[in-house]
Order: sequence, then C-alpha cells, then structure tokens
Amino acid sequence: MRTSGIEYAAKGEMTFCDIGKPQDPKDTEVLIRTLFSGITNGTERHALMAEHLWGQFPSRHGYQHVGVIEKAGKEVKNFSEGDWVFFGHYVGHRAWNVVDVAGPLALATENHLTVPLPGHSTPEGYQPYALLGVAGVSMRGAKRFRVSPGQEVWVVGLGLIGQFAAQAARALGGHVTVADINLERLELAKQVGAHRGLFASDPDYDAQVKSGGPYDVIIDCAGHPPFVRDLFEKHLVNHGVVVGLLAVRTDTVFKWSMLHMSEGSIEVSCHFSVADLRGLLRYIRDGVIRIDPLISHRVSIDQAPEIYATLRDRPADLLGVVFDWR
Repeated sequence: MRTSGIEYAAKGEMTFCDIGKPQDPKDTEVLIRTLFSGITNGTERHALMAEHLWGQFPSRHGYQHVGVIEKAGKEVKNFSEGDWVFFGHYVGHRAWNVVDVAGPLALATENHLTVPLPGHSTPEGYQPYALLGVAGVSMRGAKRFRVSPGQEVWVVGLGLIGQFAAQAARALGGHVTVADINLERLELAKQVGAHRGLFASDPDYDAQVKSGGPYDVIIDCAGHPPFVRDLFEKHLVNHGVVVGLLAVRTDTVFKWSMLHMSEGSIEVSCHFSVADLRGLLRYIRDGVIRIDPLISHRVSIDQAPEIYATLRDRPADLLGVVFDWR
C-alpha cells in the first residue's frame, strides 16, 4: 500500500507528502485502500491558486476516492472487507483512508459519505466512480434548485460540474439549454443529453439565449460576476425563477427589487449526501447519467505533477481527471 498524498506546498505548487502507514481500524471503522481518485477541477484550482478566500499553504484538497476495504472493525455490519466503495470526505488525495462507518452518529446521519459500488469484472470498470463526488454536488444542486418536468433550464459553463448539472437537470425532467465558449464541451454536453447548445462567442448569442427563455431554473457554473444582475436586466427569467449558483465566487451582487418583482430566489449548493450518491448510482445504472464520456485523462498518480501544472496553466485542457494509484 502506498503511503503518499497530494499537498499544495505554495501557490501554484503541487507536491507529494508522506501520510505514513495506517493503523488498524477501530471497532466501528474501516480502512479503505485507494485505487482511484478524481480531481475536483474548480475547487482544487481555486485552492491551488489562492483564489476566493483560499490561500493557506501547505494544504490538501479533493473529496473523490474509489477504493477497496482492506480491514473492517468487528462492529461493522454495513460494509465488508473486499467491498469496492466511494469515499467522499474532503481530505485531499490520499493512498488510504480510515473512516467511522458504524458508530452511532455514522449510522444515524451517514456522515461517513461512503457508499458501496456496483460490481465490475475489472478494476478499470470502477474508474468513472472517481468523479462521483462532483456528480453528486451537481445532482444535489439540481434538486435544491427545484428542477421539475417541463421546466426550461439554462446551464452556463460546461466544466465538469456544469456537464453533470446539465445531465442532472435533464434526468429530473427539465428541458436543458447549455452555454459555453468551448465548442468541444458544447458538443459533449449535447451528446450526453442537453437539448440545446449555445456558443457564447456567437455574435447573436444574446438573441439565442433570449429565444430559449424565459427560464424557470438557471444554473451558473461559470461564476462571471455580473451574471446574476444581467439575467433580470435582460428579462431572461420566468416568474418564480430559481438562480442556482454552483460555481465558487467571492461576492454576488444583485438588486433586491429584481427578486421582489419576480418572486424568484437565489440558491447556493456545494455538498452531497449518501442519499444523493445512492440516487445518482441508480441514474448511472439506468444510463441516464453518464460519467465515462466526461473523462479526459486517466493517468498514474505518479503523473500528478504534470496534471496539476496543466490545471494551473491551461485548465481548459482538463475535464474529468482520474488518478490510478495501483
């Protein structure tokens, strides 16, 4: 078993750190050996570049691990040794994790953020689940933004979280319009379920956006500062609109009167639960949510320095990144 993890030593600088060897798990704990982990592109880059209130170094970031339970405490009944699981605590990329899955609080709240994964014939079949955390954030967001059948939904920004948000909105019954400045990401979003794609650099982009509205739900995965106010000034919102903010930002400025007149709301969603993950796994099983097409890089964990240099300097070159720890 490896004993390494990923750490940001200084702004823009990723290094490996030694996390030591794990101790045997306690009675209600399990030891999970990491086989794959996934980058959380937006959050990790913001932390790497000291953006949006991040800025403490050294630091460790990320929350997407797929692994095998190596050892289980004697009171653990909900998991077994040998199980493949997803583990979603915000601990950064690590070769192993020990988590309490059977203590009173863990059983009552499922705060362990650990779920068993469907069986696959080869380890490679488990790789896509290393992006289950970002998918879970998007699915929880779409539910909190109250996407429902027949609604017009506009998703802006097609990084990894926006791609999953578009799929989640479609899964919940929305008619989904997506927008981005990257034509390849637009085509990909349409391939995995978006109904309509808009190229944000088109001269008539504003007219195209307006022709698809007004919108019942608008999910912002880009974080452009004037975006929220523009929605109302350009009359793109339906009565009772929900503006969902998934992309990280420092400040959001809006006029009180625009929500007063529309009876709309602004929502923020950043997390996921075990229940969200279970529901997401059912959508994946049925082919409604697709992860594999969103994976742009599958690389050994030993190549992490090169990947983080790309995340720092050319983030648009990366979409879904899965590290292989074997």
